Amino acid sequence: MSISVLKHKMINGPDRTIDDLDRNIIIATQGGLPLVPKPYEALAKQLNTTADEVMSRMQWMVDFGVIRRIAAVPNHYALGYKKNGMTVWDVPDENISDLGKKVGQLPFVSHCYHRPRYLPEWPYNLFAMVHGKSQDEVDQQIAEIKAVLGEHCKQHSVLFSKRILKKTGLRLKT
Repeated sequence: MSISVLKHKMINGPDRTIDDLDRNIIIATQGGLPLVPKPYEALAKQLNTTADEVMSRMQWMVDFGVIRRIAAVPNHYALGYKKNGMTVWDVPDENISDLGKKVGQLPFVSHCYHRPRYLPEWPYNLFAMVHGKSQDEVDQQIAEIKAVLGEHCKQHSVLFSKRILKKTGLRLKT
């Protein structure tokens, strides 16, 4: 679930490089946003700037690929979703963008993306993560994805999670 509360305001345009304040924002948020009612104000106070400046800079970093996204990362197990599976699909490369968008919009798909094939061992190029409280629920979700892909689905498989792994992104040294 993405958090889309950032306001768009360019700082110096797309050609600028990150400066010390950007780096400090990255370091301050790489473990997550503060879990307080006004996280951007808390960051601003910590970094001796304004909440608007923090939001503006973070939006610039998202817009220009410095950071990938700002999103909530739930612990599915703690929420009761014990059946988690990465579904992998073999679909025609020329249709992957359209098919990926359709699959990614399904309400039970937490993330969906295109990955390279490694033939002949790995023919899959479309990945979609699903979460359910039971095997039957996940099986229904997989059937729905298969229906969305229709005749474009050559084959598929599911890689079920056996345990939760620590989810972190790149970490900068402080």
